[in-house]
Amino acid sequence: MRLWKIPDQVIRLAVLIVIALAVLIVVRLRFIPDSFGEIGHYRTDALKEQAALTLHYAGMQACIECHDDIGEMKAASYHRNLSCEGCHGPAFKHVDDPGEFSPAVAAGRIMCVRCHGYLASRPTGFPQIIEAIHNPVEPCTACHDPHDPTPPEVPEDCSACHAEIARTKAVSHHWSLSCETCHEASPEHRQSPRSFLPKKPTERAFCGQCHGNGSSSRESAPQIDLNEHGGRYLCWQCHYPHHPEGR
Repeated sequence: MRLWKIPDQVIRLAVLIVIALAVLIVVRLRFIPDSFGEIGHYRTDALKEQAALTLHYAGMQACIECHDDIGEMKAASYHRNLSCEGCHGPAFKHVDDPGEFSPAVAAGRIMCVRCHGYLASRPTGFPQIIEAIHNPVEPCTACHDPHDPTPPEVPEDCSACHAEIARTKAVSHHWSLSCETCHEASPEHRQSPRSFLPKKPTERAFCGQCHGNGSSSRESAPQIDLNEHGGRYLCWQCHYPHHPEGR
């Protein structure tokens, strides 16, 4: 009578399973901290270690408790989402002993240009300057209160924020057109650009006022048959309005 033999591959698999279980047991006993799992999938002793660390930052709420007037001003300004310690540095010692420790006061221009120095990758409308030509040498705080950095004079010209577009338009056939010719912008846009975005035309007929056949508004402008030219596409899907192709 022939006895049934366990296949070799089953034996190998069983050996691997036994080894894996042994490794898990050793790891659990030797390497996993005793406090792991007491309050969930977490090492409980880590809370005690964090609590024992030296505190450096106090948090904005601690600053406002004493400087409530500045806090109210900042809460209504463009810097309302910035932490006080982002500019003044760690303030825990100052909160704990105001007479002995004073927070750092940013001087010069280095701190401000970290955010407001010109970078093409920053959002359109974000206040930016070229440090070398924007009131050189003068500290930013000579004109701007950091807690309420509203400009001394709100820029009237769109180029204050959209300089690259303004330079492009200046050498195009649309150089004589004001921005408001094509864009409807509310007065609030100048105060809060990203909250009140300007509008742009959504119909081909808008461009047709100057470029449609028979248009008398600008006789020198290139004119086309709106029914034939471009089909269903909007004009600015082929022509960049700030620098349309030459005639």
